[in-house]
Amino acid sequence: MSHKALTAAAALMAASSAAHAQIAQTIDEAINTALSPISDFVAGIIFYSVPIAGVSFPLIVGWLILAATVFTLYFGFIQFRGFKHSIDVVRGRYDNPKDAGEVSRFQALTTALSATVGLGNIAGVAVAVSIGGAGATFWMILAGLMGMASKFTEVTLGVKYRKENPDGTVSGGPMYYLSRGFAEIGKPGLGRFFAIFFSICCIGGAVGGGNMFQANQAFQQVVNVTGGEASFLADKGWLFGLVLASIVGMVIIGGIKSIARVTEKIVPVMAAIYLGAGLVIILMNIDMVGWAFTQIVVGAFSPEGVAGGAIGALIQGFRRAAFSNEAGIGSAPIAHSAVRTREPVSQGYVALLEPFIDTVVICTMTALVIVISGQLASDLTGVQLTSAAFATAFPWFPVVLAVAVVLFAFSTMIAWSYYGLKSWTYLVGENKSMENVYKLFFCACVVAGASMSLGPVIDFSDSMIFAMALPNIIGLYLLMPVVKREIASYWARIDSGEIRRYR
Repeated sequence: MSHKALTAAAALMAASSAAHAQIAQTIDEAINTALSPISDFVAGIIFYSVPIAGVSFPLIVGWLILAATVFTLYFGFIQFRGFKHSIDVVRGRYDNPKDAGEVSRFQALTTALSATVGLGNIAGVAVAVSIGGAGATFWMILAGLMGMASKFTEVTLGVKYRKENPDGTVSGGPMYYLSRGFAEIGKPGLGRFFAIFFSICCIGGAVGGGNMFQANQAFQQVVNVTGGEASFLADKGWLFGLVLASIVGMVIIGGIKSIARVTEKIVPVMAAIYLGAGLVIILMNIDMVGWAFTQIVVGAFSPEGVAGGAIGALIQGFRRAAFSNEAGIGSAPIAHSAVRTREPVSQGYVALLEPFIDTVVICTMTALVIVISGQLASDLTGVQLTSAAFATAFPWFPVVLAVAVVLFAFSTMIAWSYYGLKSWTYLVGENKSMENVYKLFFCACVVAGASMSLGPVIDFSDSMIFAMALPNIIGLYLLMPVVKREIASYWARIDSGEIRRYR
């Protein structure tokens, strides 16, 4: 080909790329303009905030923290009394191979964890401590510990009221315990309404926050570490999205068993990479650990230079914990309901480990590294702050962080695809063709999320995720006595030897 022909071809490709970018931007603007009023209205309701000591406090966070406190007290601090038993259960010591279900206890745990462990543990914690100071970590840990009781309650109900299908698959979650549980207490109409409301919100949350946002953030991280605006992928979000959608599709087409097989491998690897790097930094600065914890405890009650003082630290810590571990949202019971067991309470014990791992361990590790590194005094925030903190020991860590973000995003997407699917089948019925329609739509949204800037769509989706907590927690309050009876029966049968350890 001649030089002129090559030049012409290059010019044509550049023009085509520019045209593609312009079309994408036009579509973005059209969607944003159309959805902004709806998104702003819904978000304004769900995330309605009141000023406390000069700091905005979202009432939905208070709703979640209050519920966690109620369940902690009602069940007698079960997250502490039952912690050792939860370890025994997740290790399979009470597993009966004859029990119905699709996945192991560990697989159910890692699937639910894969939906919560993500960008919030990396960027969200950095935002919390940069605004609320080191003291926000104290309140974050406290909220995480209390959230363990919420997870125990909702997952126990999820397994108790799950639906076992003729083909051996299982469907469960708040939509089932809201409809079936409320029917038992004489409120079938209200339960059905709450179940439908929850399902609609879950589908919206799965498509947006559990899919498009994750694809978008993964793409941005990959672009950042491959040259930024000069990266080959800079204007090829659609290409990244196609590759990611193909991988996601290959996993979710096999259902919860396929998803669980992937998450049981990815989640431990993600945790090992991230926590391992954090532990090395802490060991390198072991002499500062005592000082860091002092900053966290003292800052929780009398932070200086932090907006709102101690209240500001509390709000930021509670907000991060609530947004991170999703305790009370109602998402986790959907994954746990697929577990192989006949004992709902036993899986409740497994589930209480989630907020501990997600918030008390991983989020606290992020906060400790930031405080110890001295980067808290910088002007950075979000993922840049976390990246800079880790880079003080590992200059190459931004690349590792990018890999971690992509893994976090991928695992979150496949877990939320299942949450949305079960909500979809609750509304339209258990039907393979309708399941495939949902899965194809979900994969198409991966491409859209990676290639478009859909701010209002993500805002609307976040609202949907937290709107799930409204009917879910009302249901948990009304069904708490059911859980208490299940606990009493469970331990009575363990004491009598009816439920025995198999290994």
